[in-house]
Amino acid sequence: MHDLKGMKKLLDEKVRLYNQPSFIKGDPVQIPHRFTKKQDIEIAGLFAAVLAWGNRTSIINSCNKLVQWLDNAPHDFIINHVDTDLKKMLGFAHRTFNTTDLLYFIHFLQYHYAQHDSLENAFVPAKTYKHETAEQALIHFHNYFFSIEHPERTRKHISTPARKSACKRINMYLRWMVRRDTAGVDFGIWKKIHPRQLVCPLDVHVGRVAFRLGLIDSDKSNWQNALLLTQHLRELNPDDPAVYDYALFGLGAEERF
Repeated sequence: MHDLKGMKKLLDEKVRLYNQPSFIKGDPVQIPHRFTKKQDIEIAGLFAAVLAWGNRTSIINSCNKLVQWLDNAPHDFIINHVDTDLKKMLGFAHRTFNTTDLLYFIHFLQYHYAQHDSLENAFVPAKTYKHETAEQALIHFHNYFFSIEHPERTRKHISTPARKSACKRINMYLRWMVRRDTAGVDFGIWKKIHPRQLVCPLDVHVGRVAFRLGLIDSDKSNWQNALLLTQHLRELNPDDPAVYDYALFGLGAEERF
């Protein structure tokens, strides 16, 4: 990494540009932003993050459909639905995420919320989380998510560092739930994981920009690069490295840097 000061100046500038309410409108984060109840935010956020694949307009359209099917009250629907309420969901598809996957997600969420008040416990069952990064929380979530009988095909929709995946969508979900500032994009409703433990979401756009800036050694999206990128971003902001997701994504997706 070259000129640290210059890099920080550039990225801080882009954070100010993108980490603001105007960002919400065109991004899947708008889906959980429709809700004020913690559990509704968690559930809508999970679906929005998991479906955040491909064109942003089609992601938002798929999420809109889903939220309507959840009667615009995700937590209440998850807890209280009966099998006949699920009929309307038959035929759902977003990229490779289909009805089978959707029905399992709903089944898992019902199972979880019958025992817990928050989805945060699915990532961190203990009272505190003491690891350097969110890696162990992601591994725990994946293992727990598939700890009840599940369709094998659904496993591809929740990635894990144990398989060297960059875990872009789940890291983005954690950023939404954990990061807190006054900008109003991220929610900061989970307290067990600290923003400094977040791993920066790494996708094609972010990887390309990070590689061009010398923050990673290749533009590959894998767990090793996600950790390396985060390690370098910590040098710029030790308490909140994932804030630079805004800058890197903005430079890549919006500005074609």
